[in-house]
Formats: sequence, C-alpha cells, structure tokens
Amino acid sequence: MKATISPQRKAPPERTRFKLDGRSVTLDSRIHAARGDLADVSLAGVLFSAHYARAVELTCVAAGAAILSAPSATATAVSELLRGESFHALDVTTDWTWGFCGHDGYVGYVRREALDTHEETNHRIFAGTAPLFSAPDIKAPIADYWPGGALFKGEAQGDFLMCSDGYIHRRHAVASDALESDWVAVATRYLGQPYVWGGRGHRGVDCSGLVQVALGQCGVNAPRDTDLQREGIGSPLPEDAPSQRGDLVFFPGHVGIMADEQNLLHANAYWMAVVIEPLADVVARLADDHAHPIIARRRISA
Repeated sequence: MKATISPQRKAPPERTRFKLDGRSVTLDSRIHAARGDLADVSLAGVLFSAHYARAVELTCVAAGAAILSAPSATATAVSELLRGESFHALDVTTDWTWGFCGHDGYVGYVRREALDTHEETNHRIFAGTAPLFSAPDIKAPIADYWPGGALFKGEAQGDFLMCSDGYIHRRHAVASDALESDWVAVATRYLGQPYVWGGRGHRGVDCSGLVQVALGQCGVNAPRDTDLQREGIGSPLPEDAPSQRGDLVFFPGHVGIMADEQNLLHANAYWMAVVIEPLADVVARLADDHAHPIIARRRISA
C-alpha cells in the first residue's frame, strides 16, 4: 500500500493591515488624494476608503500639461505640470492619470500621453520661455518652447545642452539645483504672459501660479492656491507696517508680489496678463465689491 503525500501548503502572504480609530475625517481634496472609490495609501488609518493605492512616480514629458478637476477635456484646469516635474499616479487608464503633483501635492487628472516613466533631471529653464531647437544651431527650426522652471536632463554640446527632445541654449538654463534669491526678479520674467486660470507658465499663468513658480525657483516651497498660500507662506505683517519689495499681498481670491514699496506685480484677470501697476489702483478697482480689499500681507525672510 503506497503512502500518499499531501503537498505542503504555503503560508498566505502577509497583508498590510490598517487600523482606523474613530470617525473617518474630511480632508482637503485639493491636497489629499482621495475620491469615492480610491485613496492614497498614505491616508490609510486617517481616512476610510474602499481601496487604497501606492503611488507610482512619473515625469511630465510635455512642455506643460494641465491638471484637471475631472477626466474630461472640458473639465476646469486647477493647476499645471511643467516639463520634468513629477506626478505620483494612483490610477491610470488609457487616456487619463489620477494622482498628485510631486512639488506641491496638488491632486487632479492629467492626460496619460503627457506622462512617462520617472527620469532624473540636471537642468532647469532659467528664461521665462526657452526655444527648443531641433539642432545645436540658433538658425535651426524650433521644435517647441519650454516654460521657465521646466526641468530636463541635458548634456553640454558647445553652446547648447542636448536633451532627449532637442537642444536648449546654455544661456536659457541653469543647473537644476541652482537656486535664485530674488523672487521678484524671477516673477518679472513673466511680464506680459497671458493670464490663464490654473497656469504656471506654459502659455500662461494665474496669480497664485506666478507666486508659486517664482518662490519655487528660489527654494521656497509654496502651496498652489491663494488661500493655502495666505496661511502657509512667510509671516503676517501688522496693518501699519510699510510694504517692501517681495512682500505678498492677498485680496479675496487673489495674490500679488510687491515690486517695490508702491507697485504690485501680479497675474490678473482685469488686464488678462502679468503686469506691474500701483497697488492703489488695484485696491480702488476692488473697493466697490469689498470693504477691505487687502485681507492679508505676508513677508518671507530672505
């Protein structure tokens, strides 16, 4: 009589377990990646969700890519990724990717075609806009235009930096870790750019986007929206403190940077552009709708 040998059973793989104490909390959906069916695994234990996912880091390979409020070409743009910035994907379909930006945690949907596997970068566009040449020659056809703050990996080739998409002139770029110290000077490079809701410099910029990219190139991490910036950047100024260059001035739903003691540098829907104008003129325009147009001023230590 032959003995039968039962196959050994493998122990089931250990599962990651989370314990949620108390009620699930309501978080700011702009900066916490959670929707009805899915949430970032980092929120487990804080927020109840039917499913959790661990983000996969991708890179924006388009010159700029809108971050939308919904997976639809007609959805409102809430922010923008610039070339070389990272996006942490939680859900990927054929056409759309849902997740959050690496630089500020802002949540939204991005066209799948604008993202690719994560890549290292070593240069940043210094100019407000830089032409991407098809060959290392200033007379070569221009393949695209990259916005200020865009990141890329480039290898020196004469007066140019060769990258995967073409050639950037060396005078238009700096090392990616080279930080500036004057955010007013950085913001001034955007003068004349059109005002675009949700923009951060690719073909347009909005008020808080201008503040964020200008501060970012100076090593100051800033949230995306005006209300978040009002609570999270610098220190509040007393009402009687005189303004100085670089101060941030907040209005209802708007923000600007003091270019000097009396003039405001800002992207605004009145002029539909980035302009410098007297702060007094901005206050006068808002006075009919707001008893106190200036709701906060903040100063960032250099």
